[in-house]
Amino acid sequence: MQKRPLFLPTLTLLSLSIASQFAIADRNKGKVPIVTPECSDIEVCKQQGAFTDPFEEPLVSGEFPDQNNTNITNPINNYPDNGKCEENEDGVLKCKPAAGSLALLNDGRVLYFNALEGTENVEYNALLEIGSAIINDQTRVLTMKNDNASWIAPSPVDAGANPDGNDSETIIGDISGLLGTSLPVDLNTDDDRTNNDGALFCADLVGLPNGELMAVGGTDYYHEPGVNTSLLGEPINFGLSELEGLKNSRIFNPEDNSWRKTGDMNFGRWYPSALSLANGNVLVASGVTKLVKPVYLTRPETSGRNVTVTETYDTSCGEWTDNGPLAERSLPLYPRLHLLPNGHVFYNGGGQAFNPFGQSYDQALWNIVAAYDPSSKTWADLGFAGLPLHLNEAGISDLASFLNVTNTQSDTSLNGLLTGLTEEFIANPFDALAPVIDDPYRLADVQSLLGAGFRGSTFSMMLPLTPDSEGKYSKAEFLTAGGVLTGVAATSPGLYVGTNLARIDSVTIDGEKMLYDSRSTGSLTQGRWYGTGVLLPTGEVLVVSGADRDEVVLPGSGKPILKAEIFDPETETFKQVAEQNRPRTYHNSAALLPDGSVLIGGHAPINTAYAYSVTLPGFSPNDGRDPSFEIYKPAYMFADRPAIGKKNKTVSVGERFRVGLKNGGEASAAMNAKIESAVLIRRTNITHLIDGDQRSVVLPIVRHNSNSIVLEMPSQQAVVPPGDYMLFVNARDEEGNLVPSASKAITVTGELSAMCQ
Repeated sequence: MQKRPLFLPTLTLLSLSIASQFAIADRNKGKVPIVTPECSDIEVCKQQGAFTDPFEEPLVSGEFPDQNNTNITNPINNYPDNGKCEENEDGVLKCKPAAGSLALLNDGRVLYFNALEGTENVEYNALLEIGSAIINDQTRVLTMKNDNASWIAPSPVDAGANPDGNDSETIIGDISGLLGTSLPVDLNTDDDRTNNDGALFCADLVGLPNGELMAVGGTDYYHEPGVNTSLLGEPINFGLSELEGLKNSRIFNPEDNSWRKTGDMNFGRWYPSALSLANGNVLVASGVTKLVKPVYLTRPETSGRNVTVTETYDTSCGEWTDNGPLAERSLPLYPRLHLLPNGHVFYNGGGQAFNPFGQSYDQALWNIVAAYDPSSKTWADLGFAGLPLHLNEAGISDLASFLNVTNTQSDTSLNGLLTGLTEEFIANPFDALAPVIDDPYRLADVQSLLGAGFRGSTFSMMLPLTPDSEGKYSKAEFLTAGGVLTGVAATSPGLYVGTNLARIDSVTIDGEKMLYDSRSTGSLTQGRWYGTGVLLPTGEVLVVSGADRDEVVLPGSGKPILKAEIFDPETETFKQVAEQNRPRTYHNSAALLPDGSVLIGGHAPINTAYAYSVTLPGFSPNDGRDPSFEIYKPAYMFADRPAIGKKNKTVSVGERFRVGLKNGGEASAAMNAKIESAVLIRRTNITHLIDGDQRSVVLPIVRHNSNSIVLEMPSQQAVVPPGDYMLFVNARDEEGNLVPSASKAITVTGELSAMCQ
């Protein structure tokens, strides 16, 4: 391969001061242009939008993996010379990171980190080599300004977890602990190296009230069993790979681009879901401690399933607390969780289907949608995903808790179950069956039945929260589209072919009651596995990337989907729009930007068929990862737009505040006069399709004149949890289309709760 200049070591750990963070230095002239889309037919762009050309970090940086942790070279495994990687004299590759996970910072920059860093150095078989070939993932901060993009590397570049190694939970280690002595032979490789014990891969990202970001969990790679030795001077590193979830939590500070450690969780978690609670604290649920061999001899009751314990992070002191036995729940990996307007956490019957592995013996319970109450630390079952059945109205809201074998308070759950059946279902059976009685054909609808139940590898998008006639936010709706369908009792691994089915689930809050409902919508224009959804300021949902088949079941066998599509909430149908430039299947990402455009990146697939990386003709590119980005400019960006002031603003719950309108000329003034709505959109923190904090909140316009509008914040803190948002206003053009402004940065403050003593 052709040699390329290395990223200067002094810049690798570059940290910016607060004063200079907006003027990011070129890395040895490491700046590239962002080419504005050329519209040969402006009318087409006004209908479909357009993508910019791809752009990527210009230089390969970082350190080469240790050659002693790779394998003897495979003579038929030739990595293409495509500028994404650099090779040293030992044939070891280092490559540019791809945006497997991505977060929009409060200053408009983008933090992202890699996924599966080092798969390029798998020579024969990923299942037998990744325990040694993969290393900790690199992080980057991307700045897009004045039609240019530039990059820096935070410090430490891999976020700094476990620099001295992780206390891995191996079977041999458990046996030694039970016997009280070390065994004479230990063929595990968990202690052989430290640069793969703290990977960010499969951590979740969540925004904190102060503008910082927290990465929760991650990966410790090793072989169990395995060998790390040499033969005739050539390295030999094989074994049964294990991916162990980390207890680590790491915080990124945008002011100086640094990572630091915070409190550890009580359980190691790989593929957990984290989201902000109304009081600013963070809930984490699910994840698995050991993906391939979930056997824990010191706590055998937890073997064979994902982590059921939920924990809460106190932002005031940086500590995690176990929420107790009634807060436990069997959930899929990366469960789709959302904060409801009443402060409860809604599980929407979705998650990752096949990871690979990640199954649980009680995975049939994943079909049940439910809500978690952080105050009482209990779950309430609401219904069967996708069907109009009210389990809580039938008095069986404690069913899943009762069936949890590790629930040490199962007698409490049983009592609640019996009481509910007696007092609710027997007394008022028609309440539970009301949706079916009112419309019996809903249960006979083939599309509804096919799309019901747990949905794997799909996005779950909370649609805009809108106040009712009393100014309260009492209903939340969630769009689920694409992914893979699953069996009722066997929710994982699910089917191989991506589905086009879509549905909207809703939760209506009436005092202490929550009613679940579901309806089918128009389908995606094609079956799509692992499509990423992005909520636009107009209330529409953009869907990008993905493949037609599950690329975790058989990596490299899917055909990428390049056509983007948009969901119209008024007609509840999808339409195709512009075509993206690069295929992006597994580990893709996307985020709404402050100007209303959408950043799209990622693509870090597993090695082809779990062997080594090679692209099969006509299928998904599998020559490593794609470090590039492209920007989608929706149709509204080619129209006259309203304009608001850009100065950052801090507001609190229940407050009224003024937003100035900018005089950008006659066209802008005309659109300002037609402003009819304003929305607060939470800044994106996405990984593996999920962003538990994603939300758009419609704010009432109290007053509107020629140079300003006055908006009213919700009085319910759970509607707008403390943190960073973007404010957009929407005007309607002559064709009746909503056209948003560019956004104004808003920080929402609220009453924070401290649990630490």
